[in-house]
Amino acid sequence: MESHGLDTSVYKEALVVLGAAGVVIPLFHRLRISSVLGFMLVGVVVGPFGIASLASHVPWLSLISITDPESIAPIADLGVALLLFMIGLELSFERLWLMRRLVFGLGCLQVVLCSVGIAAVALWLGYNPDTAAVIGLALAMSSTAVVIQVLAEERRLNSPTGRAAFAILLFQDLAVVPVLFVVGALGSTSHTANAAAVGLAVGQAVAVVAVIVALGRLVLRPLFRSVAHTHNAELFVAACLFVVIATGLATAAAGLSMPLGALIGGLLLAATEYRRQVEVTIEPFKGLFLGVFLISVGMSLDVRTIGLDPWPVVGGVVGLVLLKPLVIAAVARAFGLSWAAGLQTGLLLGPGGEFGFVIVTVALGVHLLAPDTAGVILFITALTMATIPWLSALGNRLAPRLTPKANVDPALMVPAISDGTRRVIIAGFGRVGQTVAAMLEAHKVMYVAIDSDPQRVADQRKLGRPVYFGDITQIALLRRVNIDSARALVVTLDDTKSADALVAGARAERADLLIVVRARDAAHAAHLYRTGASDAVPETIEASLQLSEAVLLDVGVAMGPVIASIHEKRAEMQAAIKAMAPDAEVRTLGRRRLRDRL
Repeated sequence: MESHGLDTSVYKEALVVLGAAGVVIPLFHRLRISSVLGFMLVGVVVGPFGIASLASHVPWLSLISITDPESIAPIADLGVALLLFMIGLELSFERLWLMRRLVFGLGCLQVVLCSVGIAAVALWLGYNPDTAAVIGLALAMSSTAVVIQVLAEERRLNSPTGRAAFAILLFQDLAVVPVLFVVGALGSTSHTANAAAVGLAVGQAVAVVAVIVALGRLVLRPLFRSVAHTHNAELFVAACLFVVIATGLATAAAGLSMPLGALIGGLLLAATEYRRQVEVTIEPFKGLFLGVFLISVGMSLDVRTIGLDPWPVVGGVVGLVLLKPLVIAAVARAFGLSWAAGLQTGLLLGPGGEFGFVIVTVALGVHLLAPDTAGVILFITALTMATIPWLSALGNRLAPRLTPKANVDPALMVPAISDGTRRVIIAGFGRVGQTVAAMLEAHKVMYVAIDSDPQRVADQRKLGRPVYFGDITQIALLRRVNIDSARALVVTLDDTKSADALVAGARAERADLLIVVRARDAAHAAHLYRTGASDAVPETIEASLQLSEAVLLDVGVAMGPVIASIHEKRAEMQAAIKAMAPDAEVRTLGRRRLRDRL
C-alpha cells in the first residue's frame, strides 16, 4: 500500500496498536474488563488467526489486521523490559538482598517442584523423558509481564503476595539461561560439551551483570545530573530510554533476558535522587509498550487448535491452574506466608508465561518437541496467561476465608515506597523550603521534598535529607510521593505560574488536602486562595512584619506587646487578603491550624 511515494504499510501496526489503546481499551474499561484481557483480545481479533486470515477474501481487512507477529516483537520485548525497569525503581539492591531467601529459596523450589510435577504428568500421558522434561520446564514458568501488571492495577505489589510473587518471578528470570542450555543439551548427543557450555555461559552472564552494576554506579548519577541541568524534558526521556535499552541489550548479548538487564538499570537508578522523575517519565511508555506485548500474546492464540482437538488444550489448562497453585501455596507456606497469601500467589503464578514461548521455540529447533505438541503447549501457555486477572480475583475472594498465620517471613515486611507514614510534601527546596524542612525536623515531623535543581538535590541528599529531583507540577509525580495520604503540601516555589499550576492540580487531586503556599504579594495570595490554597503567605507582608518587629524591639518596646501586635496585624492582613477572594473556598485558615494538624 503506497501513496505518493510513501509506503504506508509500515505504519499499519502502529495504527492498530494506537487504535487499541485509544479506542478499544477505554471501552473495556467502561465494561470493567481488565486492560490485560482487553489487549489480548485485540491481539486475537487482529492477529493472523483472526481477521487477518480473512484478508485474502476481504482485502480491506488487511488495513486493520497484523499478519506477522514478528513485526511488533521488538516493541513487545521493550514493553516487558520497561515493566521490569519500573519494578527496579521501586526496589533497591538493599531490599533485594533482604529478599534473597525468598528469591533463591522459594523461587528455586517453585521452579524445580513445578517442573518435576508437570514432567511426571507428561510421562504418565506417554511422552518420552526428554519431551516431558521440556514440557515441565516450559509450563513451570509464569508471566512476569501480566502478573506484575495485574498486581499494579490492584495496588498489591508491596503486599506479602506481591513480594512473594515477585521473588519467584525474579528467580525464573535468572533461571532462563541455564534452562535454555539444558533444553539444548537434551537435544544434543554431546552432553559433556554442553555442560561445559552451560558453565561458560553462566560465568559470562555473571561477569556482564557485574560490569553493568559497576559502570552504572559510576556513570548514571553524573549522566542524569548533566541532563537535568538542561531542564529539557525531551532529553530526560531520551536518557531514561537509553538506560533501559542499553542495560537490556547488554544482558541479552550475554545470553540473559533483556528484561533482567532493565531491572538492574532500575535498581541502580533507585539509589539516586532522580528515581521519582524517572518513574513519571517512563510510566506512559511502559503502559503502551506493555500493551503491544499483550497484543502479541493474543496474536499467538490459534482458536483452530481447540476446534480440531480441544481435550489436550482443555485438560492442560485445567491441570496447570490446579497443579501449580497447589505446589506454590504449599512451598510458600513453608517459607512463612499465610495460607491466604500462598493461595493468592499460587493462583497468580499458576498460568504459563512468556519464557515458556522461548523454551518451546528452542525445543522445536533441536527436535525435542513435535510441531503439534509445541502448538498445544503454546496455546495452553497463552490461554492461561489470559486467565490471570480472573484467577487473581478468585484469590482475593478466597483469601479472607482462610485463617492467616502470624509467622510471616520478615522479608515480606520490608517497607515499601509508602511505609504508612503520613508525610508533609515540600515543593521546592531552596532557602525557604530548607527552612520549612528544618522546622519540621525540629518537631520530628516526617517530610519528603521535590526540587528541580539537580545540584541542590545532590547536595541535600549528601546531608541525608529525603529530597528528590523532579517537576513537582506533574500530578503523576505528586501521586508518586503519596499525595493521597500526605499531611500537607507546602509550596515554596518562586515561579508564580508553577505555584499556581501546582495548587490547582493538587486541589483537584485531593479536596481535603492542607495546602500552604508562598505568595509573591497580597494580590498573588488572593489568587492562590481562589485557586485552592488553604493558606497563602505573601513574602512582602511577612518581610514588613519582621522589619516592624525588629524596629519596635530595638527602640525599647517590650517583647510581649510587640508579638501580640504583630500577630494582630498579620491576622488583619490575612483577613483583608481573603476578602479579596470572596468566592474562594478556604478550607483551613491560619498557620495555627497547620500546627494543630501536624
